[in-house]
Amino acid sequence: MDQKQSTLRLPAEKLYAHELEALRASDKGERPEGWQLSPRAVLTFIIGGEAGGTAITPKYIGNRRIVEIAIATLLTDRALLLIGEPGTAKSWLSENLTAAIHGDSSKVIQGTAGTSEEQIRYSWNYAMLLANGPSNEAIVKSPIYRAMETGGIARFEEISRCASEVQDALISILSEKTITVPELGSEVPANRGFSIIATANTRDRGVNDMSAALKRRFNIVVLPAPADLDTEIDIVRKRVSEIAANYRLGEALPTEAAVHKVVTIFRELRAGMTLDGKEKIKQPSGAISTAEAISLLVNSMALASSFGGGSVSDEDLAAGLLGAVVKDDGKDDAVWKEYLENVMKKRGSEWRGLYNACRELSS
Repeated sequence: MDQKQSTLRLPAEKLYAHELEALRASDKGERPEGWQLSPRAVLTFIIGGEAGGTAITPKYIGNRRIVEIAIATLLTDRALLLIGEPGTAKSWLSENLTAAIHGDSSKVIQGTAGTSEEQIRYSWNYAMLLANGPSNEAIVKSPIYRAMETGGIARFEEISRCASEVQDALISILSEKTITVPELGSEVPANRGFSIIATANTRDRGVNDMSAALKRRFNIVVLPAPADLDTEIDIVRKRVSEIAANYRLGEALPTEAAVHKVVTIFRELRAGMTLDGKEKIKQPSGAISTAEAISLLVNSMALASSFGGGSVSDEDLAAGLLGAVVKDDGKDDAVWKEYLENVMKKRGSEWRGLYNACRELSS
């Protein structure tokens, strides 16, 4: 069976393999040591374009200069830290940059409160360790360890979710570009091309703040929320179409009007103000992000294709909106009902169906 048909989620290097191959074939630029594409070809892969007659779809819709800075950082000896609000495509950009540069985005550490220093450096196969003592064969290599050996890029997702002492295990790695294995009396030097792309959520500030010493080892790039309504609609429409194709929900793609309404609601609740700037709105407690809007629409498509008439209805959207906005029943329920009555209800016949469906669910 075709892997694209059987795999739930393909890594970027496999999902866009035909685009990467076209870029490699047509790339005339100088490729840094360890890179499979020149910096300009990597940029084309991320922002979209054309390569030898093959259309390259944009992976990141936003400020081109931000992407250029990120790529340039990975040419130097500094690591890259992408920070931003939830839903600003930090992980998506990290994955696609790694896929374009090295063709392998799988070396990932997912930061959590339970992430340990061993997951950053190395651990041991204890059966082999007890049987034969410390040896290279007994080492369980972390994604960073493997990236250093191959001159690749390791991804560190949600770095600020890790305890500060775990984060600081990176300082010597990023400074010295080696991992010391005292049990073997050896060091593992990084090959050319090695780097780390980390991501951090601005909503996690104060959870485990990064030390100044660690921040100095990174070039920090801030990914802003979509600047305007049309940009956010483009992002949502593109990702929804891609996910729909993967889940085979294409026949239930939402209409332009449905996407416009969902993005409008999210932008207003996020900003605490109607788009025309005439009315202040209470903000819900949760993150009303672009990623949430995408998930909402995909779930609405699944409802429509499985239990509805095949096309996304106001009732399908309403079910997703309630769950996306009302995270804390005590506060958010009142915020949502106030938005329905003070904003959505007044928007006329075009919004009437969605208002009625939301109000019925919220009553």
